[in-house]
Amino acid sequence: MEYQLSAELTAPEDGPDLDPLQQVGVVALLDTRLSRLAGIEGPDGVEITPVEHAVHAHLGGANVSWLLDAPALVFAEDATRAVLEQLLEETELLRGWQVKHCAVTATDDQLETALAASTEPDADAVIEIDPANQLELSERRQRLLDASEYLRAFGLDAFGFTEGGDVTEHEARYVAGAVMHGVEMVTDELFGDIQLLEDEDGTAVDVEALWVMDELPQQYADQYTALFAKQLLVTTAILGYRLTQEEWTAPLCLAEALALHVVKSRAELELDLADAMPEERAAEIFGHFDDHAFADGAHEELYDVSDLDAFDTDVITWFRPDPRYNDTAGLHPYLTDED
Repeated sequence: MEYQLSAELTAPEDGPDLDPLQQVGVVALLDTRLSRLAGIEGPDGVEITPVEHAVHAHLGGANVSWLLDAPALVFAEDATRAVLEQLLEETELLRGWQVKHCAVTATDDQLETALAASTEPDADAVIEIDPANQLELSERRQRLLDASEYLRAFGLDAFGFTEGGDVTEHEARYVAGAVMHGVEMVTDELFGDIQLLEDEDGTAVDVEALWVMDELPQQYADQYTALFAKQLLVTTAILGYRLTQEEWTAPLCLAEALALHVVKSRAELELDLADAMPEERAAEIFGHFDDHAFADGAHEELYDVSDLDAFDTDVITWFRPDPRYNDTAGLHPYLTDED
């Protein structure tokens, strides 16, 4: 029988709220550890099989949704709590965290019953919202609206907003603000990647988990050195500056397009954490943004492992200026081909 469990993990009460970078790090740590679990041994040697999981971080901790295949509900609950407590104890960066809540939220039978009942809405049903969570969501959304003021390279029409159109002004501003938050997150994460790569004195293939490097085309991971990460950091800084200016030119090099691609993924995370709109709606609005922000889909084609010959495999070329927009020798002295 499959059981859907929900667990709430809380950070130490005397610690500060988790900032966006720390939240991404928490998700990465938990996701990596949970993904390694091929099976769980429950009470009396009962075998429990993890099916899938999802991790979402917030200011005070993280929520884990876990689908498990177990012989009985009590085995699933007990084993899940034990595994999560052990995981927190063994992960140095999560020492002091606690499993505050861990319980089954639905079973196969319950889900089937709920789906059948959903065809007839209950007019008397009341949805209760935790006031603290609602306040946090409101604050997150306001921060997105505030951050949208810094993005001057695009008007709200770049996010699909028009008078009387389908996309509202608030939706467009939410996404615009999320993009600016995304630039901050990628910048912070690149500092972390650089440190890890320098400590390892190797490439991305030598480091178990990185933030930005792990979201770039992985067929070139053996070329993602600390120097490459530093050059991408400079490129991201240039990108952030250009987004605050009052006009936009499509990415000045392939590396800048890739940086903006990762920024978008962080923006999607910000929208999800703020519960600003459904995922499908955000994807629709980002579709409008892509049409305005990118000259073409060359950066996306780099992720196509079936056509490696279409691109120069030397990643240093990604920092060369696109001749369509820039005829200078380089975008920045640090981005030249010279070692």
